[in-house]
Amino acid sequence: MGVVVPLEEKSKEAGLAGIVGLSAADMERVNKTILSRTGSDVTMIPEVANHLISSGGKRLRPMLTLATAGLCDYDGEGHIKLAASVEFMHTATLLHDDVVDQSDMRRGKAAARMVWGNEASVLVGDFLLGQAFKMMVEVGSLACLDVLSSAAAIIAEGEVMQLAAAKDTETTEDAYLAVIRAKTAALFAAACEVGPILANRAKAEIAACRSYGSNLGIAFQLIDDALDYGGSSAKLGKNVGDDFREGKITLPVVLSFRRGTDAERDFWRRTLEKGDVRDGDLDTAFATMRRHRAIEDTVERARHYGAMARDALELFPASAWKRALLDVVEFCVSRVH
Repeated sequence: MGVVVPLEEKSKEAGLAGIVGLSAADMERVNKTILSRTGSDVTMIPEVANHLISSGGKRLRPMLTLATAGLCDYDGEGHIKLAASVEFMHTATLLHDDVVDQSDMRRGKAAARMVWGNEASVLVGDFLLGQAFKMMVEVGSLACLDVLSSAAAIIAEGEVMQLAAAKDTETTEDAYLAVIRAKTAALFAAACEVGPILANRAKAEIAACRSYGSNLGIAFQLIDDALDYGGSSAKLGKNVGDDFREGKITLPVVLSFRRGTDAERDFWRRTLEKGDVRDGDLDTAFATMRRHRAIEDTVERARHYGAMARDALELFPASAWKRALLDVVEFCVSRVH
């Protein structure tokens, strides 16, 4: 199986060292909160929840909540519960996504649906969303509750948009970006927005943090799209080519389809629309993407959004937190080079 572009791990977590170090003490409290809030007398709930929560995710989204609160000199306690809420929202969407996508793997091990079934995965995801909203209410900030509840609705809309566009090779780049703005970027944006809200910062600073998170989220997802056609299973936490086998229309496919010959478009229709995947088709997909620079251009678009995320932080004075947030952008876009 070929590789579309040289995709290498760049000092794997180096770009996250700053944010991990600065948020370590608060993340310990967030993790304790997460563990305590997954408790239930219904045995299956903590089993399913902890299967995913303890499976080695980077906890990037809750760290962004802590980091933007730090950037804005927040000195209260509310950011801990809001960070835990953000992680619960993310975990719930993963449990639901794996059911919708019929995925077998998540973060390098069997998806919860493969162990406990689809029904349990959906219902435990609902439980985690309920716990997330409960913690938001406990924090007592109506503005933060508004931001995070709005994000939850937007994420669900993104899921439905993706479902409606599933296997549709006529999907445009604009339509695809609308999906990832909703599905991925909305939670990144909300995670970054609640910190400055808690700190009672000016509207311009709140908007800047939101812009940082939104653009970072888009860049993050575009790199994930690229990695699916040129990364490694160890790095992805799933099988390379899963998007192809599941008939997902991601940006590399959109670009390849638009730029392709009639025969190449027929190939994408057969494999993705009709689900008629044969031996060697994944290699053909790699080769077609290579021919049309689809992976390279997806990465370039990710770098563009990464640059916008960095620019959003220019409003803030130099600090360790700002440096760490800038490094996060570099981490996200340099997972490939």
